[in-house]
Amino acid sequence: MHGALTHGRVMPSNILDLFAIESALRAVQKNFACINTQLAVSRDAMEDAVVERMMAGYVLVDQLLDQGVDPLMMGQHRSLMELNSRVLCGTDVQVRRQSADLIANTEKRFYEQDGGGIRDIVNWYSLHGGDTVWERAAGVYIRVLSEPQLFIEGNHRTGALIMSFLLAREGEPPFVLTVDNATAYFDPSTMIKQTRKRSFAMLVHIPHIKKKFAQLLRAQANPAFLLSHGRGDAPTEAANGPTGKARTKHNRR
Repeated sequence: MHGALTHGRVMPSNILDLFAIESALRAVQKNFACINTQLAVSRDAMEDAVVERMMAGYVLVDQLLDQGVDPLMMGQHRSLMELNSRVLCGTDVQVRRQSADLIANTEKRFYEQDGGGIRDIVNWYSLHGGDTVWERAAGVYIRVLSEPQLFIEGNHRTGALIMSFLLAREGEPPFVLTVDNATAYFDPSTMIKQTRKRSFAMLVHIPHIKKKFAQLLRAQANPAFLLSHGRGDAPTEAANGPTGKARTKHNRR
């Protein structure tokens, strides 16, 4: 078992290389002002709390993979709610108490949202079993982010974690925001966010965006983010982009 160290706390991991993932996110944080100038729509600064809470999310993704839990299966959907709670609140009990109303309202939306919600995600996923893992991950991300969104807040970050789970359980590297892929990730995400699920734009434009997004996921895949590739990969390589196309399969389904 390995782990990442964030502000003195060791985060154990079995499948994902949390050290490499945090290194990549810290590099994005350091360069975010420059990245923001390249985006079609600027975004809020990437503060320490954002990175720490994303890492708490990756820890959960790693645990789900190791335990063979499928969040898209009936009875396991609460794992997706927990991912969202982690990107918004981390694991701090006090912060969660302060956000109790938001979490409760998000859960209601998650299960009951008309034209969206977890049922929309599960239905879409069940109909696209023949797609590649890249296409399925991209498609689920689009269903999370398009209107009505799956969660009240934190859809981009939670969607990235869900993609990471879907990719990693089939032996592919998780999706991790890096300096190199930030613009290619954020700009189409903005367009997706502005698109309603039941709209002409969803029928006409989103299939092309899904294809391009799937290509992005495949092109930026970095084996350094998987522990099975060892710790020979330098943190700077993990932070700055793909280090190769090698793959390993450790299907945990």
